[in-house]
Formats: sequence, structure tokens, C-alpha cells
Amino acid sequence: MKTTESKINYVVWLSPEVMHEASRKWLSELEFIKGEQLFFRDLIKSYALYLIDSKHIDESRKVIDNLNKIKKKTTLLTESVQNHENKLIIWDDSIDHSKEEERYKTEHRQLIIDVSKFFQNYRIFKTNFFDLIKEIIKEQRQKRLLK
Repeated sequence: MKTTESKINYVVWLSPEVMHEASRKWLSELEFIKGEQLFFRDLIKSYALYLIDSKHIDESRKVIDNLNKIKKKTTLLTESVQNHENKLIIWDDSIDHSKEEERYKTEHRQLIIDVSKFFQNYRIFKTNFFDLIKEIIKEQRQKRLLK
């Protein structure tokens, strides 16, 4: 049986105010994520000796590589959202820019998808990261109790 891929063609009229609010919210969340990434770096430094333990080395490499990729993606996405936000000025004047406005709305819809996927992937990353750190902390506690 073959399945066909369907495209969702749900179009909502987006006002400039709604798009502005969404962009501001995304920027705020992306800035928070940048702060979290600094915290993750500090955690990695704190547990570096345990992360390079032969038991955790492969998983640690994956997590650190993912953190680097996410850091780059965060920067790129922040720049994209900021540039998108700066283009909102086309609604500021009384001149009709219907083609530019339609392009802006299309770009905004694509950003909705991109940002949503990023946040979803980021949550998965955080779960994996904290699972690894939690496992290391448990092992260290057990070793201390055995001494």
C-alpha cells in the first residue's frame, strides 16, 4: 500500500502586530537558550574527567557535538529572526507593498516551522544531556559511598 504525502495548506491572516509579537517571543527564547548553552558548557567543564571515562566517551562526544551544532543553529536562527523582524517596516508606511508583504508572510510561516523544529530538537538535546549528567552524578555518588 502506498501512502501519499499531503501538504498542509492552512493559511491564517497574520497581522503585523501578531508577527511582531511572535518574532519578539522567538528572540527572547533564543537568547535564553544561549544562556543555557553557557550553563551546559560549564557543566561539561565540571564533569570533564567523568565524561571522558571510557564508559561515557561515545555518548559524551555525541552530546558535545550536538551542543556545538545547536549553538551554531541558535546563532543562525537568531540572525534570521532578527532580520525578519527588521523587515517588518514595510507595513510602517502608507504605500502599498503587497508583493513584499506576501513575501514577508511566507517567510514568517517558514520561520514558524523552523523555530518550532529547532525548539523541539533542543528539548530532545536537553533531555539527553541531562540524562548523561544525571547518570554520571549517580555513579560518582555510588563510588563515594563505597569508599
